[in-house]
Amino acid sequence: MRQGYRESPAARRAGDVISLFRRGGGRLRNVLYLHGFASSPNGRKVRALAELLAGDRLRVAAPDLNVPSFEKLDFKLMSRMAVWEMKKQMPAVVVGSSLGALVALEACRITAAAPLVLVAPALGFGSRWLEKLPEGDPIPFFHHGEGRNVAIHRRFFEQMAAVDADGQPPERPVAVVMGSRDESVALELVRSVWRRWEQSGRLPEGSRYVEIPGGDHGLVDHVDRIAQEIRRAAGVLREPEDL
Repeated sequence: MRQGYRESPAARRAGDVISLFRRGGGRLRNVLYLHGFASSPNGRKVRALAELLAGDRLRVAAPDLNVPSFEKLDFKLMSRMAVWEMKKQMPAVVVGSSLGALVALEACRITAAAPLVLVAPALGFGSRWLEKLPEGDPIPFFHHGEGRNVAIHRRFFEQMAAVDADGQPPERPVAVVMGSRDESVALELVRSVWRRWEQSGRLPEGSRYVEIPGGDHGLVDHVDRIAQEIRRAAGVLREPEDL
């Protein structure tokens, strides 16, 4: 599949469009990817998805959500950036990974959105954002995008404890993709939020909960399954034997 593709020049700039484009004509549609906590738009998962989806004429746009910086991370600013990107990219699908799932849900309250694919979403956390935090301010965390420990202010976790972006189901169809052995997000928390969404009677038709046996939080080994859900949401699902 790699033959016949070229990297977009934007892939070499700081975290915007990182797609692989197939040579030839045809209309490209955007997939907006919102990365998780202590991550970046250049992670292995998003790059693998960009390659897998290129053959479907789906271009992955992944903004850097470390705003205004990781040290001063602000959920409201992250959500505003997501809203701006939704208006700019007019995506066929919005993908939110971990914390990015909450950003996607919050942004969808503000602006018209596309179908959602939420990967290992940080649902049902509430006050748990404050649990097990070491004392002090700022707090050091390993930043996977930077490859090193980076300090972040305590205010971010206090802010997240009050976020209720997952209080109601989104207005557009949503697929939740969760690993059964997620080491960062409690599986039962995600299941309970999904059950609450179902019981509300407001979950849009076509919404799906997908649990991957043995899957961890990163789900890097299951990007083909994530890509399948993105294709489904975009209306370009291939048959399983073609994946």
